[in-house]
Amino acid sequence: MSTEKTTIEAMFAAGTHFGLGRSRRNPTIAPFIFGTKNATDLFDLEKTKPALDAAKAYVGQLASEGKTIIFVGGKREASAIIKNAAMSLNLPYVEGRWIGGTFTNFPQIRKRIDRFEKIVSDREKGELLKYTKRERMLIGKEVEKLEKMFFGIVSSKKLPDAMFVIDPRREHNAVKEAQDMKIPVIALSNSDCDISDIDFPIVGNDGSRQSIKFFVEEIAKSYQAGKKLAKPADVSSKVADAPKV
Repeated sequence: MSTEKTTIEAMFAAGTHFGLGRSRRNPTIAPFIFGTKNATDLFDLEKTKPALDAAKAYVGQLASEGKTIIFVGGKREASAIIKNAAMSLNLPYVEGRWIGGTFTNFPQIRKRIDRFEKIVSDREKGELLKYTKRERMLIGKEVEKLEKMFFGIVSSKKLPDAMFVIDPRREHNAVKEAQDMKIPVIALSNSDCDISDIDFPIVGNDGSRQSIKFFVEEIAKSYQAGKKLAKPADVSSKVADAPKV
């Protein structure tokens, strides 16, 4: 059995071929539609497969060059999957609401992350004991808020080299910021998405956990495989590029 056939069968088993109602179809998705059943669009997985392969090849290349991808997926079906995959690769992620300016105003966002890291460090060292009980309570609430907003991108010292997003229609703010900052976008896109400006669109079901899990794992495996091909020089260059303290 060929690899291509195996992949298509795996996609079919994961339900990646189910789109949304025909009335919700975005015109840019039309070339990927196989047909319609019970008013629901069905994707042509033989066209999704090459798109997935192109995205995986790009992700593997980025990893081999020591570059970073941010995983974005705030919808209920995607958040835990996105978080687990990104953490397994030591990559940044956003699993909740996209904070405006995360890319376009990154220096200011980084200051807030630095504030979060300092408070946590001070708390671990016992340096918050000098404050009153009320002040410590307020600081604790600030930490909770900052953690919820920025925990997934704490390790980010610079903008990522690419973004992998689940449902670019829902995450349009994140996609817009990436495009404004010339950050390539890889996107799992359902039939209601406009993929005309997406660099690497992967047309498939972005609404079920099983389908999302399949595509996220494929991207994650490609990044992991690419890391194994990274040359020692890539590591030294990353050290050289690190901010001086």
